[in-house]
Amino acid sequence: MNTCCRGSSAHRHSVRRAHPSLSPVCGDYISMATEMEPSDVIRLIMQYLKENNLYRTLTTLQEETTVSLNTVESIDSFIADVKSGHWDSVLLAIKSLKLPDNTLIDLYEQVVMELIEMREVGAARSLLRQTDPMIMLKQTQPERYIHLDKMLTCTCFDPREAYRQGSSKENRRQAIAEALVREVSVVPPSRLMALLVQVGSMRIQQYPDEPPTDIETSGNQDTEMEKESFPTQLYRHIKFGRRSHVECASFSPDGKYLITGSVDGFIEVWNFKTGKISKDLKYQAHDSFMMMDDAVLCMCFCKDTDLLATGAQNGKIKVWRIQSGSCLRRFEHAHNKGVTCVSFSKDHTQILSASFNQTIRIHELRSGKTLKELKSHSSFVNDAFFTPDGFHIVGASSDGTVKIWNTTSCQCIHTFTSVSRTPDEPVNSVIPLPQNPEHFVICNHSDTVVIMNMSGQAVKTFSSDRQQRAHFVCCTLSPRGEWIYCVGEDSVLHCFDYTTGKLQKTLTVSCPGPREVCHRHRSPPTRESDRHVQRGRPPEAVETLSCSPPPPPPRRSPEPDAWL
Repeated sequence: MNTCCRGSSAHRHSVRRAHPSLSPVCGDYISMATEMEPSDVIRLIMQYLKENNLYRTLTTLQEETTVSLNTVESIDSFIADVKSGHWDSVLLAIKSLKLPDNTLIDLYEQVVMELIEMREVGAARSLLRQTDPMIMLKQTQPERYIHLDKMLTCTCFDPREAYRQGSSKENRRQAIAEALVREVSVVPPSRLMALLVQVGSMRIQQYPDEPPTDIETSGNQDTEMEKESFPTQLYRHIKFGRRSHVECASFSPDGKYLITGSVDGFIEVWNFKTGKISKDLKYQAHDSFMMMDDAVLCMCFCKDTDLLATGAQNGKIKVWRIQSGSCLRRFEHAHNKGVTCVSFSKDHTQILSASFNQTIRIHELRSGKTLKELKSHSSFVNDAFFTPDGFHIVGASSDGTVKIWNTTSCQCIHTFTSVSRTPDEPVNSVIPLPQNPEHFVICNHSDTVVIMNMSGQAVKTFSSDRQQRAHFVCCTLSPRGEWIYCVGEDSVLHCFDYTTGKLQKTLTVSCPGPREVCHRHRSPPTRESDRHVQRGRPPEAVETLSCSPPPPPPRRSPEPDAWL
């Protein structure tokens, strides 16, 4: 395996010139369907791809047709992000846009200067030397490029030197916002689905005797979606060596990839259907991988994006862009001990992390700074998450308690113990219920899983009815919360029906020492069967991961080596 790390190489954006903006699509759908230009039909398809986060297909379609879709969800929000310097949001928004070369050069130049001002010299250097707009600047305007390069070596940032000819940071942001807004437009959402529904309705009126054709739109997808079902057999195995076994794993939000984090620091993206490294990612096709400096203990995707946060044994956190393999942000001193879990805030601007050092911390993604620290647990904090409204943080610890903090004041407002025969058993995980944000699932080191509410009351309990009950070490939920999956120390996966509370299926995973189980999310356009992964060695008809060297009970030993 090549140990080359992508590090902080920046995401490369297309610098092809933009095509004319998308023609308005409104009014009489039937008339429009017969009079639309082929390019507008392509843009309708592109909008559908963008709304469903199918960016690779969108990029391919743009390259092959030379038609572009320069749309944003809200021009006001887009301009506000530019003027406020929220460059992470801006760069994400222009990911699928085709913009003029000069506009991209001005944008990236400003981002580089502001990174230098914040003393993020490493990130600034990567953007300057590895992104297409800055490479183009070097070729076309070498003096302007040299000016930026010299600023990297300056010991202090001088605005008068950075912004010449009487300009300023605010003026530059304003000019960039005005240039960008001329290239983008806002269009109504789900237009392709609306058009298909309208055409279907008109066809029914024209041919009333013809059997109707159901068209599933984004609006009725949830009501028509098939009922979730539990796995019945193993789906696939992916084997790892004893010195490179997996510590954590997760499916991408679109359900296409399986990502694993290993004890040797590698973060690998897999095609779970073949059980092989995904070669459609260019960097992995060239044997280059995302990598941490130490064992990767946890990971979490940012919903609706391809951002991945990973936490390591040495207390560091990195944020990656999966499609490019580039490291967007490093938190070198997130914790002074191993990071046990990471999660994103709802607005994608903050990262929550927990650690073996008994603390929970909130970090700002844009600045890379630690904003707040929550202290109250007396042992390892094994899991933590923001509540959906963002007002509270819920944490679970090896001290046997679940605590709730006020996000603003950082005060601990509730402390609960799980319902079990031994209340001081470590709480391995706490997971919010998708169908009820006021309830969450608690899995501690016992044979019982409990649903509790924000007041600490036990709502439901799920227990194994097997004669030899093994303690659960990890659990996860199906996307809609209809199934609760727990894995015991005996390597048996338990499938509980949330509605009835009954144990519907048990399935033995192939390898000893399971540490984590995760669920695959369905891709919007498909209806594949549910699959799971269990930490340590990826999946076969569930997908499962279990570690080859059997570890002691998870997160209980005070020695960090218990995780290796």
